[in-house]
Amino acid sequence: MPLTLGFHGGAGTVTGSKELLEADGKRLLIDCGLFQGLKELRLMNWDRPTFNPATIGAVVITHAHIDHTGYLPRLVKAGYRGPIYTTPATKELAQILLLDAARLQEEDAEYANRKHYSKHKPALPLFTEDDAMQALSHLRAVEHDEWFEPAGIPARFHNAGHILGSAFLELVGRTDGHEERIVFSGDIGRYDAPLHADPEPRVECDTLILESTYGNRKHDPTPLIDQIREPFRQAIARRGTILIPAFAVARAQIVTLLLTQLIQSGDLPAVPVHIDSPMAVDVTQTYEHYLRSDELDRIRVDGQTGLFPLNVTFHRSVEDSKKLNDLPGPRIIISSSGMLTGGRVLHHMLRILPDPKNLLVLVGYQAAGTRGRAIQEGASSVRMHGEDIPVRCQVLSVEGLSAHADADELVRWLHSGTTPPKTVFLNHGEPDSATALAGRLKGEGIRAIVPTLGQTFAFDSAGDSWSPFRG
Repeated sequence: MPLTLGFHGGAGTVTGSKELLEADGKRLLIDCGLFQGLKELRLMNWDRPTFNPATIGAVVITHAHIDHTGYLPRLVKAGYRGPIYTTPATKELAQILLLDAARLQEEDAEYANRKHYSKHKPALPLFTEDDAMQALSHLRAVEHDEWFEPAGIPARFHNAGHILGSAFLELVGRTDGHEERIVFSGDIGRYDAPLHADPEPRVECDTLILESTYGNRKHDPTPLIDQIREPFRQAIARRGTILIPAFAVARAQIVTLLLTQLIQSGDLPAVPVHIDSPMAVDVTQTYEHYLRSDELDRIRVDGQTGLFPLNVTFHRSVEDSKKLNDLPGPRIIISSSGMLTGGRVLHHMLRILPDPKNLLVLVGYQAAGTRGRAIQEGASSVRMHGEDIPVRCQVLSVEGLSAHADADELVRWLHSGTTPPKTVFLNHGEPDSATALAGRLKGEGIRAIVPTLGQTFAFDSAGDSWSPFRG
């Protein structure tokens, strides 16, 4: 049987990551994420998988973000019955994220049916809490650096530094007596970032599947304080509300930590900071559990209890969230989701966007087709809950808080191994980004391939190379 590698998500897009490896007749799925952003991508979440789930021997998840885990309930519902391997922290975070995603799906469907703005009669959730619980029952935790054999294929996790629990995956694929060492990067974190440790050096491999989210860009080196000092001061002076949409995992914790430091240093006036996300509350507790682990060795917690001091307020209940709408500025609200695709942040946006005294701060990557990307690109209005909401508030895009390595950092990580891989597949990037990084690597003499969605490659052990699989 040939060694094959199929890209069933995360190709030509930064969402929906799913890579299918087949070695000696054994099939292993690496990541199982939801498509997000463009409508044509989101609709693909409703389709049956482009492979037979019942034939998959195991699933391995690199980290807990929904674009890497969110399709698991659909996969299990479609017939998958095997184990799902994660690191211990990813297992804890996935339990939080998948149940929260299911609740949001059910709430959005109920709201659409009640307000009659969906063309579907009735509107249905993509998956339910019961579906999520079924998927979670398959999770199996494996420590970093510990060899295990998903579907009989030797593998181990290494810390990727992206979020708590994130890993890049080392595999040994065998075919015709040949061993091909393969590394799946998952999402690679930044160097010298707050809260998270640096990504571990890349292990030696023949083939590398490398993310390319920021493959054509470098993060703004301007210190965060210089980017936000004046816009934040101006919004506070006009007694506006500063709304920061942030992913509940990693981003909300980093943003709050940095804001607290800025306020304590006097660079910003002391104003109330609210984290309005039950998921962020749960995630923060998980982070605190791992606070002194090797994964989170960049933070100093001496002199304070837990991750944040007492001036930060967490809001878990719907009632607490609604009360925020009655509180005048100045204040700072951090709420998910980070790309404005769902969650409580949408209800805050109904109030924040139309008022010029307020400030909307985008602190992470905004995928094509999301409300965040539309606003980032200057949209005068965005559609929410069947209404067009005008964007009159000030909008600030902050660079440097992304949990993704930029182009230089991706190349730095690639070269952190002793010898470069023979072949690099560029996935998890929009076309311009992946193509730019491929061109850069080719300029260094590295064979770089940008796969398309649904494309499969076969390894020719005689020629020691990959080529499109004709089946």
